[in-house]
Amino acid sequence: MAEAVPLASDGSPHPARGSAHFDREVRAMFSRIAGQYTFFDHVATFGQDLVWRPRALWELDRSLSEPPRRILDLGCGPGDLTYLLARHYPTASLVASDFTRAMVVRAEGTRQRLPASGRDRIGFGVADVTRLPFRSGSFDVVSSAFLIRNLPQLVVGLGEMRRVLRRGGWCLALEITEPAPAWFRPLFHAYFDRVMPKLGALFGTEGPYRYLSESLRSFPPRHGVLEAFEQAGFEVPRASLQSAGSVTTFLARAP
Repeated sequence: MAEAVPLASDGSPHPARGSAHFDREVRAMFSRIAGQYTFFDHVATFGQDLVWRPRALWELDRSLSEPPRRILDLGCGPGDLTYLLARHYPTASLVASDFTRAMVVRAEGTRQRLPASGRDRIGFGVADVTRLPFRSGSFDVVSSAFLIRNLPQLVVGLGEMRRVLRRGGWCLALEITEPAPAWFRPLFHAYFDRVMPKLGALFGTEGPYRYLSESLRSFPPRHGVLEAFEQAGFEVPRASLQSAGSVTTFLARAP
């Protein structure tokens, strides 16, 4: 008998971690929301997502000894981080990939975010983080925004990111995390667990945004994520908190 997919109160499905079809369910979920993803992020975060990515790149800059030449942006979604990277590192070539084809199509269709002279520096493709179709040591930087929380096997995904990095290359992962101040957590969860799914319902589907809060509950705490980086073979992993720790920039170096 097929496993039942959980339904939100509006009847929209959302993935169940541990399900035999979790990957397929996540892919279907992101396919459904590809067109509204960026706008909903701006609304739901009160525009803070426009600050989180630049701050993450500022943290990356502090670690780099020289500008990267080749960058892989994983889980690129509609391309918000991809195009920011392209502007921030104007001499780098980029590969943007997502395992949801609808997101890749969306990202590729917004090349006008860059001047014409910079658009040819970006290639797009569909790829699974746990089985990346790139040679080992191919990139100076591997980046992701709000991706690693969705990986069914965190260490496996991080291990693939390390594999495709050159020696001394850096991995950047921006992710939603549990807030640091104890007093802020009840407020955060009241909004994240209850209000955001209702906002999603206003956009036509509650299920994917209910999945967001559920995915955070199954995600390791910051120290657990840093340990996962080490288990995957990275050196000097560190975490930089944003917005009282509700978002964290993880950085780690390939040995």
